[in-house]
Amino acid sequence: MNKKVAIIASNGGLFDAYKVFNIATAAAATDQEVAIFFTFEGLNLIHKEAHKQLSMPAGKEHFAEGFAKANVPSIPELVEMAQDLGVKFIGCQMTMDVMGLDTKDFVDRVEVGGAVTFLDFAKDADVTLTF
Repeated sequence: MNKKVAIIASNGGLFDAYKVFNIATAAAATDQEVAIFFTFEGLNLIHKEAHKQLSMPAGKEHFAEGFAKANVPSIPELVEMAQDLGVKFIGCQMTMDVMGLDTKDFVDRVEVGGAVTFLDFAKDADVTLTF
């Protein structure tokens, strides 16, 4: 039986995106079942436009060169890698309603659901993380 990893992405910054997608892709690449629940600012990580332009946190601009030297994939590349590895993306219905967002605002293959949808997956997860 495969292990399950449940991740809540509630923050929408660049470093948050790297944390979420690095853990998700590593878990999926080792045959673990992964679901990410995107809520509040975390929806930026899968928004068709926003995820392409996440900015480096103020005062951390010096990391940009390090990311380039280390050949770290961009967030859009990590989103695609995660999906290709079978990571399930769940967009929070309540947050989408509050923010006036629709599935067309997000990358392809985003399932829309509420907390219950995520909890159904997470109830027997081996690892649960929040970023």
